[in-house]
Amino acid sequence: MEATKTEAPKKSAQKIIIEYVQSILIALLLALVIRAFIVQAFKIPSGSMIPTLLVGDHILVSKFAYDVKIPFVNKTIWHRKNPKRLDVVVFRYPLDPSKDFIKRVIGTPGDRILIRNKRVYINNHELNEPYVQHTDPRIFPPDVSPRDNLGPIIVPPHSLFVMGDNRDESYDSRFWKFVDFSALKGKAFIIYWSWNSHGTFSTDPNKSFVRWNRIGRLIH
Repeated sequence: MEATKTEAPKKSAQKIIIEYVQSILIALLLALVIRAFIVQAFKIPSGSMIPTLLVGDHILVSKFAYDVKIPFVNKTIWHRKNPKRLDVVVFRYPLDPSKDFIKRVIGTPGDRILIRNKRVYINNHELNEPYVQHTDPRIFPPDVSPRDNLGPIIVPPHSLFVMGDNRDESYDSRFWKFVDFSALKGKAFIIYWSWNSHGTFSTDPNKSFVRWNRIGRLIH
């Protein structure tokens, strides 16, 4: 009888441990599947997309907005749709694929891009850009920098021309040209957290550490 009494609690404890391990493994598997196929979190490290995205914004990116890909090998198994002009996208930086960039789609395949004195023209029509900010009143000629004057250039097939909303402070397609569709990681759609490392213990949401007024804001 004594042997039976001591073995029963031991078996019960082993069962509990196995159940916990199984639950943890299932949770990890689900997290990997979600990250690989559905949604991925990113943190904004620079100000190239101000005012749409601030340094310290944490965003979610839809991984299946355009393509469903096999993780690690980056092989597309289902093409859903092409990116649209004005989508905010995350992609592998063409000059260094180990880095992820986030910019706004300005030109899609076949578009004729022309920039004159900071104004952007798509297929001979000026683009309305209420999301853009300019911080530098200077206008550089094209032989000095492509920042303010560029083109005309044609966006090649299977490619995008992208720019930052903080137009005078963004390193984008004006300098290194195009993003191939295969480099896309997804479409940014919401800010789920925003941390101001230079904030204070203030009730003003624009000055406090946590920018409460940005949490849950849709990205468009």
